[in-house]
Amino acid sequence: MSDPIITPSLVLLDADAGDDADAVIRRLAGLVGDDGRSSDPTDLIDGALARESSSPTGLPGGIAIPHARAESVTVATLAMARLSKPVDFGATDGPADIVFLIAAPAGAGSEHMKVLSALARALVRKEFVQSLRDAREADDVVTLVTEAVSPGAKPAAAGPATAPTDEKPGVEKPGVEKQSVEKQSVEKQGHRTSILAVTACPTGIAHTYMAADALKLAAERADVDFAVETQGSSGTTPFTAHQLADADAVIFATDVGVKGRERFAGTPLIESGVKRGINEPDAMIAEAVAASTDPHARTVAAGDSTDHVDETDGSGIGVGGRLKQALLTGVSYMIPFVAAGGLLMALGFLIAGYEIGSSTLSPDMSDGAYVALHNSLWDLPAGGLAQYIGGVSFAVGSTAMSLMVAVLAGYIAYAIADRPGLAPGFTAGVIAVTVGGGFIGGIVGGLIAGVVALWISRIPLPQWARGLQPVVIIPLIATAVTGAVMFMLLSRPLSWVNTELEDALNSMSGTSKIVLGVVIGLMMCFDLGGPVNKAAYAVGVAGLGTAGAGIAQWEFMAAVMAAGMVPPLALALATVLRPGLFTEPERENGKAAWLLGASFISEGAIPFAAADPLRVIPPMMLGGAVTGGLSMALDVQLRAPHGGVFVMFAMNGTWWKFLIAIVVGMVVAAIGVIATKQIKTTTKTPEKAPEPALA
Repeated sequence: MSDPIITPSLVLLDADAGDDADAVIRRLAGLVGDDGRSSDPTDLIDGALARESSSPTGLPGGIAIPHARAESVTVATLAMARLSKPVDFGATDGPADIVFLIAAPAGAGSEHMKVLSALARALVRKEFVQSLRDAREADDVVTLVTEAVSPGAKPAAAGPATAPTDEKPGVEKPGVEKQSVEKQSVEKQGHRTSILAVTACPTGIAHTYMAADALKLAAERADVDFAVETQGSSGTTPFTAHQLADADAVIFATDVGVKGRERFAGTPLIESGVKRGINEPDAMIAEAVAASTDPHARTVAAGDSTDHVDETDGSGIGVGGRLKQALLTGVSYMIPFVAAGGLLMALGFLIAGYEIGSSTLSPDMSDGAYVALHNSLWDLPAGGLAQYIGGVSFAVGSTAMSLMVAVLAGYIAYAIADRPGLAPGFTAGVIAVTVGGGFIGGIVGGLIAGVVALWISRIPLPQWARGLQPVVIIPLIATAVTGAVMFMLLSRPLSWVNTELEDALNSMSGTSKIVLGVVIGLMMCFDLGGPVNKAAYAVGVAGLGTAGAGIAQWEFMAAVMAAGMVPPLALALATVLRPGLFTEPERENGKAAWLLGASFISEGAIPFAAADPLRVIPPMMLGGAVTGGLSMALDVQLRAPHGGVFVMFAMNGTWWKFLIAIVVGMVVAAIGVIATKQIKTTTKTPEKAPEPALA
């Protein structure tokens, strides 16, 4: 790389950098900014503090490695402080006096990730850490770190605990790391134990590789065969079929879901959070060795991903963490459908006008887009080519959006029960839409499908039936049970809720317009396209369709649309104002949310709300209430049922009032979500929430 990863100006020796972790991180981020490596240190600070709040970065031995991936960072950078006054970073054995801030560019390539992870591995060696404490000058620290992370460099220090290997610290192969060929090829006398391990953390930079090396050294001390698969940012090389077949036990030291978990079905399992792999590697190896000969040991079941984890040491993942992993998995697969579908619908409005929405949904309109979609390109309707293209775009987008809830539910079930959960999960999602459950119904259905599929997978079957279990038995029974629950138990309550909400709205039509607007705003932002949102929208559309539709109905529709546009727009604004409070996928989704919100696609906010509902939905409801009340107070009128800013020509000259209502509510909601996200940033919690990207 052209730029060195660390320079003397990025090193503080025997410095008083503050009384707490926040102060130290701010001081080191300031060094990165002063060295011209970050255009906005605040962005880097926010990211590092957010990561610290989700899982403290203190490690045994007086070390801390706060880290972040930030848009403002221009080159992969290390900033180091040797503190005169140790600071608590959450390690179990006390405060840290050696602190490395790892700053990675948002789009860092695999080569940068290898360099940064090489430092994490070097910190596992006590001799390397001691050499940092003994360094007299900043130049000495730069030399030590450069030798540890640069390809071809010799190890900083090799202690007796480190068995000789044919690998070098700077060029250790990511993914599967094996002991010497001679050691692996030795025939097992008395059944020499073979242990596999998978390590992974939300960021995939530091803890992933430190846990891998700590476990490898512990395996060498225990004299067992060992291989580890690091599922991190440097890339992953999966285990070979031979390694999987010979494994006597497997260790999962992870804070996120294990990729390819089904490969280990039937293998005795030891599982914990990634930090236990760093803090207690010898204990985990010993537990794996014991489990390898214990006929009652817990094993990886077919589709297993939510087994109970022992949390006595505070490092387990737990039920709450597992559920959030499942939810994030569903959301990550759902995002492309939201973005593609919403943007195509908006394109249809732009090309063919706001009527395209109602035309596509109304078969009796002889010259509408519905007819266009059922004719060939050479048999255009009265509207011509523009209406045809707009109708196709809207129809394709609507189709993609209609798959959103099914994908969400399907991959929630997949995260819980692996591939056997897909069929019941997708089915539950489709049923949720059919019965009016919306995305909340999809979440509930996906969880039910996943849990049922997982439970069935644990039923012991005869050997002859095990091959049919994941591909026939589990999908068949789980789909039947889940479908029955959704139709027989949940459909009526959801239908009743929708009916009651519509009746309640209609009964309020004679009350204060502003109060009605506030209620509309709250409903539009409560479940973002779910049954509550749809109830308010249905009343608005039904009012437009009545023979005597007039100002009252047009004002109602304007409040519905304005409030429904607030959540995606507010979240898009929040990702711009405080990007460090959001994950990298959320920041990317925020870019698409601008157009989704402008097009009245409330679902553009679902990825944010599903991942963090308690901190996202209340501010959105507040902003929606403000917008709905303002829209009614300003007498905004709208004759179109959909379209957002693309149908402002249908607002009877009140479009500027419409924009005022939206902007005010958007700002209120954005400030609110930034405030609630700050609670997460500044409050230490034991839960290690999985993150799709470093934040």
